[in-house]
Formats: sequence, structure tokens, C-alpha cells
Amino acid sequence: MRRICDKEQDLWQNNAEMELDRYDRAILRLLQQDARMTNARLATEVSLSESACLRRVRALEQSGLIEGYTAIINQQKAGYPVNVFVSITLDRQSQSGLTAFETAVRGIPEVMECYLMTGEHDYLLRVVVADLADFERIHSQHLTRLPSVLSVQSSFAMRTVTRSAALPLR
Repeated sequence: MRRICDKEQDLWQNNAEMELDRYDRAILRLLQQDARMTNARLATEVSLSESACLRRVRALEQSGLIEGYTAIINQQKAGYPVNVFVSITLDRQSQSGLTAFETAVRGIPEVMECYLMTGEHDYLLRVVVADLADFERIHSQHLTRLPSVLSVQSSFAMRTVTRSAALPLR
């Protein structure tokens, strides 16, 4: 039995996209809802033995499908009730310019997400702030000083309609 599990684990680790069965999908759905769930409860919920369930969770972790576990903090209660979506256009598209920009933007704690985009703008950022004055500080002290920035356009979110950290699983 141990040999089969090791073989499965090696197979999962070597595939970029794992082939998930119903047990794996159930485990992932439950862990996305409550990552602090005990293995005993998880095993019961997915109808597996505790040892089989733990082996599957470990294999999902080792394959990189589960990247880690984290707490979801209430953005408003943490003092960052405002989301600002910032579109940035660079003055050049050289690899060194992109790399310099990306390295610098990672150093701004209020930037929660940064995406390299196709279309009119080069990057889209989601920035969390306390208020308009806080965004003005971040804009003047950080965003406009990022390497290769040609223009910065900002849009304030009026309300969050839907937000999820859980990926849909097929």
C-alpha cells in the first residue's frame, strides 16, 4: 500500500495540473471553507479514513495545488475600508522596465494585487486605503515614483458586490 501512495504522490508532483477525483475536490472545497478543520472532521465529511484523508491532503500540498493556509482579515475592521483600482501605463515595455516596476510595486504594503495586463494599460493594481487622504499619500509617495510609470489612473470602488477566495473546482 505504501508503494502505491508514493507512486501516486510522485505522479501528482510531476503533473502541472493534477487530475482530481471526487475526494480531492471535496477535500479542497471543505478546506477552502474552513482551513482549520481537523483531519478527523475532514475525513468524516468526505467519507475517508483519517489516514487516507491525511495522505490526500499532504499530496495536494506537495503537488503545489494547496499553496498554504491563511486567515482572512476583515478589511474594514483592519482600517482599510476602501478599495482603489489603479491602472498604470509604463513609458517602455522593456524586460528591465517591467522587472524594475514589479520589484518596486511588491514593496508597497497597501498593494494587495498587481496584474500585468493586455489592452490599454500595462498593470492593474488593487490598493487598500483608509480614506482619500491615505490614497493621496500612497499615490504621491509610491505610485508615481515607481520605475517607468508614464500614467496612473485610479477608480474607487463604491461597494464590494461579491468577493471570494474560494476557487471553483471542476
